[in-house]
Amino acid sequence: MKVSLRELVHPLVGQLANRIESLWQQYLELAPYDEMPADLGYVEGALEGEKLTIENRCYQTTQFRKLHLELAHLSQGLDILHCVMFPRSDYSLPIFGTDLVGSKTGVISAAIVDLSPVNPDRSLPLCYQRRLSQLTPLVLKEPRALPEWGDIFSDYCLFARLTDREEGQKFIQRVEEYLVIHCEIARETQPLQSLEEIDHIRSRQQNYCLKQQQNDKTRRVLEKSFGTEWTERYMTTMLFDIPVTSSLPM
Repeated sequence: MKVSLRELVHPLVGQLANRIESLWQQYLELAPYDEMPADLGYVEGALEGEKLTIENRCYQTTQFRKLHLELAHLSQGLDILHCVMFPRSDYSLPIFGTDLVGSKTGVISAAIVDLSPVNPDRSLPLCYQRRLSQLTPLVLKEPRALPEWGDIFSDYCLFARLTDREEGQKFIQRVEEYLVIHCEIARETQPLQSLEEIDHIRSRQQNYCLKQQQNDKTRRVLEKSFGTEWTERYMTTMLFDIPVTSSLPM
């Protein structure tokens, strides 16, 4: 019997994974995601002589074509949480994403959360702006600069190194607040009828995925462990698969 990675990873990583899935179950009507490649749900490899394990869980809902939660664990202390909620193309919703990277020293070296807009001017819908602006500002001691391809993120994006347990808990609380806002608005959102608007949203999601596929750090780790061909398939089918056809509600 495989042990869930949530029992092995950095406590903050496991805590956030549990909270995300719990909020999904609370606010959304989850259904199995049928398009996940069967061989990518649970993967084992090696990185510089150490065991690397990846565990993926995916769901879908009326509003979201794919809810993806990934955990990765390197035996000597690299733990990663990666989560993205891809809306269906006929729902004018931003793309929720969050990542945590825990190092062998126990520090969270990278923590990011955002609601990435699908508008060309990088603005979020007013209903999101109103809700997010009402949150107490969260000041983290060691903010990090976004990558060069980071123009997909919103003005509400948080990206930082977490210096201690207190900051870790504050960050998790902020992720929960973003996620609750997102789920509540999504439940009230009606699907678009305009094919032009749907095509526009699909193109913005394609742009988001193409930019995320430029993440060299993720690609290098995977290539060292699984090879170039496998990594390209994983990046383009599991992590950031590009919507190419109309995505209609279930």
